[in-house]
Parts: sequence; C-alpha cells; structure tokens
Amino acid sequence: MNKTYKVMVVGMGKRGLHHATAFHANPRFQVVGLCDIDADRLEAAAPKVGNPKTGTDAAALARQVKPDIFCFCTLPNLRTPLIKAGIDSGAQLIAFEKPVALSSREGMEIKRMLDAAGVKAVVSHQHRYGAHYRKVKEIAASGALGRIHTVTGTATGWMTHMLSHLIDYARWYAGEPEAHWAMAQAAGRGKFTDNHPSPDFIAGVVQFAGGIRGYFEAGAGAPDQPEVAKWWGKNRICVQGTEGFAEVLTNGGWRAVSRRDGCQSGEGAMSYDLDMPPYIQEMADWLDDPKKVHACDFDSAYKGMEIMMGLCRSAAEGGQVALPLAGPADELELLKKAVADRKVLVSSDVNAKEYGV
Repeated sequence: MNKTYKVMVVGMGKRGLHHATAFHANPRFQVVGLCDIDADRLEAAAPKVGNPKTGTDAAALARQVKPDIFCFCTLPNLRTPLIKAGIDSGAQLIAFEKPVALSSREGMEIKRMLDAAGVKAVVSHQHRYGAHYRKVKEIAASGALGRIHTVTGTATGWMTHMLSHLIDYARWYAGEPEAHWAMAQAAGRGKFTDNHPSPDFIAGVVQFAGGIRGYFEAGAGAPDQPEVAKWWGKNRICVQGTEGFAEVLTNGGWRAVSRRDGCQSGEGAMSYDLDMPPYIQEMADWLDDPKKVHACDFDSAYKGMEIMMGLCRSAAEGGQVALPLAGPADELELLKKAVADRKVLVSSDVNAKEYGV
C-alpha cells in the first residue's frame, strides 16, 4: 500500500492555500500543520484542509509535527531561514515558490544546505503542467521544428515574479541545455521597493550549449501580447528551429508552424485548478521512487537562478558573464547602484499603470 506523506504548509496567502488544498485533495498526503504570522488566516484556512495543527512559528511547528514535506509559500526575502526550518524538521522534501533566491549568494547557500542534508526540493514552476505548455514541448521534442537554434521569453511582469518562469520553460523546450554566458541591460528603479524587488525592465541574451541562443525580457519594456486580456498572463515563450517554430502564451493558447505539419494552434490558459494536482502528485512519486525526479526539481531551477543572476550581473557591471557563476554576489544590490535614476520607458500603454509612467 502506498505511504501517506505528512505535509506542513507555511504561508496562508493565495498561493499557500492553493498548495494546502491541493495536498488535502490528494489521498497520498495528510496536511498536519499550517503556519502563518496572521492568526485570522490560519483560523480561516484550517477547516478547509482537515483542521491540522496551526502556529505562527514555522520552525517550532515543524519540529512538533515532523512533516515528510515542508512547503512554504512566502515572500522571497524569507528563503534561507525556512529552508533551514525544513531541514531541521527532518523533512524529506522541501517545496517552495520561485524565485529560488534574491541573489546568487543566497542561492548558493541554499544549494549547499540542501546538498549537505540530502533533502529533495522542488520549485513551483508549475505552468509547465498546462496543456498548452505541454503541447509546445511535444512539438519541439517531436523533431518537427528541425534543429532548435533559438528560444525566447517575454513577460510584462517584473523580473523576480516572471523571469525564472521564462528561463525554466525556454530551457525545457530546448532540451535542458547548459548555459555558457549571459549579457543584459536594465532600466528603472521603481520596483526595487516591491516585495519582489526588481529593476523595472531587464532584457538580455543567453548563449546555451549546442549553439542555442536565448533572448529574454521582463518588465516595463517587454512587448504587449494583445491577444491576451489578463495583464499577468501576457507572457510568450517561443522555440524556433530550422523547420519551424512553436510558442505558448500563458493566457492565450499555443500556435506552431512547421514544414512537416503546417499551421497549428490551440486554446489554453494557466489554471491553478488544473496545474496544481500533477505538481503535487509528482512529489509523492519522487518520494516513492528516487528515479522519478520531479519535473520542477531544484537542480533545474537552480540553473535558471544562475542564468537570471548572470543577466543581473551583466546589467550592473557590463559585458558578458560566464556561466555557471564562479562565485557568489548580491546582484540586486549591484543593480540598485548601477541602474540610472530615471523613469523607465514602457513598450505599450498596457504597462504604464503598473510602472507608474
């Protein structure tokens, strides 16, 4: 009989509640603990997931309930202490939100901690479970596009919200190539004070193995996707080859053109109700069998973090940045000093309100 895994979830905002309810709905899991600094949130959430133990101190509650899976959905400035709390609780797997970290210094420390403890980890790049995202992967993997030579990703949302998504799915479509170097520019200081601190706009180039080139843009200067109404869904990831291309819009379906199959398209939009169940189930699968590595495993997300921080270093210091990174840095602090104090220029009126222009 399959084991039931005990789960503790930290953070009862929208994303935390998504995770807790998805765990509760799956018979392979039992939610044994909920944590939030807001007691009212805990009181409202607990009855929805079986009335587990609750508390406002994550480390203390984790030591008490001893979860198999320690999941946290908090702002990105709380990564390291919660990774430590999960490891200290004896959890076998830690699940947490993107981005991996706000600097390569922190990201490298998190990797060191997880490796030393032998704890599995996943990062919620869960858009990849959408049927439209998977269709583009199917086309790219089928050979219909010929030799893959270019991947692109654009998002009107700012960097620490969206860039790790773009990089993760672009690498997935290209066959998970290693990155060799990155180069970028950044503009606008308005979002440095956001709870997901970022330049208002960053755009850059990544050279991947196999001659594959990546182009990424996130923020105020990224192009509008007029086919998509929802502002946070105006994200495009495209994979191009010698025989055609395929692309996905987060809230606008997919389309492809290839010499072999002609023009194709289909519907699709990001949906937590559809994307969360397989993301959650794969955690049980990975704990059941170490060979069934989770599609959102930490190792892949960590490579994306290094790429994102390489782009930041380049924007702050100039020139190309070799990958993988040779050592740690505090990239956002470097950017805060380097980015000029003048209003960012937007690509479209749809971005003006979000960036105060």
